[in-house]
Parts: sequence; C-alpha cells; structure tokens
Amino acid sequence: MNTPSSLRTRIANWRAAWSLSPLALTLLTIAFIFIFDNSTFWGIGAEIFNGHALSFAAFVLAVACLVLAFFSMFSFPWLVKPFAMFMLITSAVTSYYMDQLGVIIDRDMIQNVMVTTVTESKHLITAGFVTHVILYGVLPALAVAFIKLRRQSLWRTTLTPVATFVLGLALAAGLLMTDMKSYSSILRERKDYMSSFQPGAPVVGAVRYAKMMLKTANVTVAAIGEDATKGPSYGKSPKPVLTIMVAGETARAQNFSLNGYSVPTNPELAKLPVISFSDVSSCGTATATSLPCMFSQLTRNEYSFAKGLENQNVLDVMTHAGLHVEWWDNNTGHKNLADRIPARELTHTDNAEFCATGECIDGIFLQQIKDYAATITQDTVLVLHQIGSHGPTYSLRYPPEFEKFTPACRTAEFKDCTPQEITNAYDNTIAYTDAVLTETIAFLQSQDNLDTALLYVSDHGESLGENGLYLHGSPYFMAPEHQTRVPMILWMSDSFQKRFALDHTCLVDQTARTLSHDNLFHSLLGMLDIQTAERDSELDIFATCKTSRK
Repeated sequence: MNTPSSLRTRIANWRAAWSLSPLALTLLTIAFIFIFDNSTFWGIGAEIFNGHALSFAAFVLAVACLVLAFFSMFSFPWLVKPFAMFMLITSAVTSYYMDQLGVIIDRDMIQNVMVTTVTESKHLITAGFVTHVILYGVLPALAVAFIKLRRQSLWRTTLTPVATFVLGLALAAGLLMTDMKSYSSILRERKDYMSSFQPGAPVVGAVRYAKMMLKTANVTVAAIGEDATKGPSYGKSPKPVLTIMVAGETARAQNFSLNGYSVPTNPELAKLPVISFSDVSSCGTATATSLPCMFSQLTRNEYSFAKGLENQNVLDVMTHAGLHVEWWDNNTGHKNLADRIPARELTHTDNAEFCATGECIDGIFLQQIKDYAATITQDTVLVLHQIGSHGPTYSLRYPPEFEKFTPACRTAEFKDCTPQEITNAYDNTIAYTDAVLTETIAFLQSQDNLDTALLYVSDHGESLGENGLYLHGSPYFMAPEHQTRVPMILWMSDSFQKRFALDHTCLVDQTARTLSHDNLFHSLLGMLDIQTAERDSELDIFATCKTSRK
C-alpha cells in the first residue's frame, strides 16, 4: 500500500529522472511552439519555397536560432519556467486567431485588444478557442511547471545564456547569408510570412505597442482651427442646423446594394434621395486606428497614434466655430475624440427593446434623438458611433425580425457555419443599418424647425472568409479591399441644400470619384460652411458643388 510519503518519493524520483537543464527546457519549448503553433507559417513557407527544400530548411533554422537567442535572455533558472509557460500560452492564443481566422497579432491589433471592452471581447472566447488554448497552451505550461530543473554550477548558470545568445545570433546570420538575396526579397515582398510567425509577431507587436504608449504618456494637445467661424449660410435662416454624422462600424462597401451588391441589403435607403459614394477607402482596418484618423486633419500617410493624440480634430474645429457638438457612443468609446465635447455612453442603456442581451443594438439611437431634437436651440452636430456590423457575433447586431437572409450563422465559431451562412448573418446587419439610417432620415425630414442632414461613413470593412481571412485588423499593406473599402452615404433636406447652396446633381456626379477618409475632415467643414485655414478645398468634396460658386 502506498503511503503519502512513499507517493511523494515516487513523484520526486520521477521528476528527478525527467529533470532538464534550462537550455534543454528552452529548446523543447521552442520546438513545441514551432511544431504546434505555426500552421500558417509552415503553409506560407511551403508555398514560397516550393521546390527549394534546402533553402526553406535553412531559413526556418535561422528563424529558430533567432528565437533561441531571444529566449536565452530568459533562460536563467529563476526565469526560464515562468517565461516558457507564458510563451506557450501566448503562442496558443495568438496561433488560434492566426490559423483559424487569419488575424495577425501586430502592434495595431494589440492596441485594439487593449482598448476593447469585456462585452465586445467575450464573443471571441469560444469553445474552440478555449479548447485550443488548453491543449496547446495550458497543458504544456503545466508540464513545464512540473519539470524539475537540473542543478548547475554558478559559472554554467551564468555563462550558458550568454553563450547561447551569441551563438544563436551567429548561426542565424550565417544561415541567412547562404542566400541573402533570396531571403531579403522574400521578406520584402511577402511581409505576411513573418507576420504569421508565433511568437515573433506578437512579441514584436507588444514591444512596439509599449514604445508607442510610453511615447504618448504625457501628450500636450495642440489646438487647430481656432480661426474657425460660421460662413454666411448661417445668416440665411433663423432655424438651427442639425447635422447627424454616423460613424459606422465594420461595414464594407461591397455588401451595400446601393453600390451594386446583388443582395437587397439597402431596400429602404434605395427609396430615398441619398447619395452613395462607392469608392471610399478607410484610414485603417480597425477602429482604434481608423476612427481617430478619419476625424483628423492628417491624411492616412501622415497619421500616427501619437500625432492623433497631439492634435485636435474636426469636432474641435466645429466647436471653435460656434457649433454645439456631441458624441453618442454605442461601441467601445470615442478613442479620445470627444475629450473636449459632451459625450454619452449608450452601450449599456437599460432598455428592454434595444438592449435585451446586455448590449444595445443601434435602434437605441433614434429613441434618444427624438427627445434630444426637441431641445435644440443652436446649430448642432451629433456624432453617432454605431456597433453596426461588428463580429464575430453578427446575429447580435440586429433584432430577430431583421433576419431576412437565411440561414444565418448564429455563433462566433465560424467553423460551425458555411460561408453562405456567415455572409447571410453579415448582410442582415447591413440591412438593419439600412433601416436605422432610414428611420433617422425620416425623423430628420419631419423636423420643420430644423435644417437637417445626415452623413454616414464606416470606419473600416470586414473579411468574411475570402482567402481564409475573417474579421478585420489586417496590416494595411496586406489588407484585402474588403477591409479597406467602406460605404459613405449622404442625405440632405431641401432646406439644408438651399441654405448651404449645395448642388445635389453635382454631388451625384461624384459618386464614383476615388475618395478616402482623408476627405472627411475637410468635407465636413465645407458641407457646413465652416471657414478656417485648416480646410483644404482639394479634399473637400463639396467645394465644387456650391451653387453660389456656379
């Protein structure tokens, strides 16, 4: 019969038999991650090096040596096990999103993760994700925790990590030099290759994110457009102006029937005199980048997180001009855009009709607008930040009666749905946005005491499985058009058009013009006749459609 002491002895003997040096544990950890957490990396590599097995092997070995050099910095006895466990779990998490959804974990994606909410992120924690992380992260990490480290002399404990670091770098350099011309060409042309490597991509992304946040820890915001004034249009009528700017979420232009999509996703807007600009590019592929960029005076090429924080935006400029500007949010926040204006958080409103699941759908806006409009006594711009078509749980973004396209995927586990079911669920979100915008326009039309307009622009698009990619957030250099081409829709009341001397026909003639988020800052100012040196008429889509100019 085994006594507790004898059982402990057996376990101790077993652990002693399986004891490893820190270097051996590091090598086993790297081997496990390479084999089990890098399916996409191996797949892309096999495609790139097709027919050149030796070059492929040399390149992979060079990458392994670089990883060894990095891991060796944490291979001291008191660090090696916690670090190995952390990297195993991290690689399991990131490999799931890379291999299953095609989502690259770079700096921008880490930024998205850091600014998201529990409500939003919980939909990404699926049964498949949990199973994957347990099998390839938690269980291996527990095995590492159980392994006993072999005792070593002080000099070996100290010198082995240093020697391993130097040797790893030297071997990597030597292997890459065997065909540097080819390898450099591959790394230059196929940036998606190393972006798929775990844990390289998330580690580099985390370092870059930390540097970015440290750099912007104490930012002083520079005022812009303090010279802004209302133009002569405001003296033409005693009625206040109400402009609703709708910042859409995850809506891609390709699925708007207003832009030629064969599925009738915009049946209601199609009945209205709206103007749909069909060739508009986003500033980024995720909200954390696109949203602040689209309201900035900076172009996509000029914009950075730091510059966005360091400068005021178009909402500030309109405030300087004397307009009342508010931000209403049904998403993950305003990303510092509304730091200097009134803001409302509607995401967790207590409302049985629109917020029954604990998250509000976008119908919540109209209920609030009806009460708000009755109080308007001054020229107002109201920004509505939608939850829109945010995935992966598209079915939660619209009420049951809007499930028009069936069968629709009703789970975040895309592997359990067919491509058509995923697209159907997404199209239902677009149809619901169509209804929300139509109802908002109908309300604005009924406001005889206001001159009204609505401008809708999405922040970025979405991948629905094309080329193995899902969701959004791909690095812009490799992002498909599905993530970067967004809808932009304009409606103006007759009184608004007359007041601001805007030629509807002229604007319709521009619907096929190549535009981007770069135009938004200047076009909002031009549309609302805000006079300031900050407005660039070349980027203002309304500049050539003023009837007074003609």
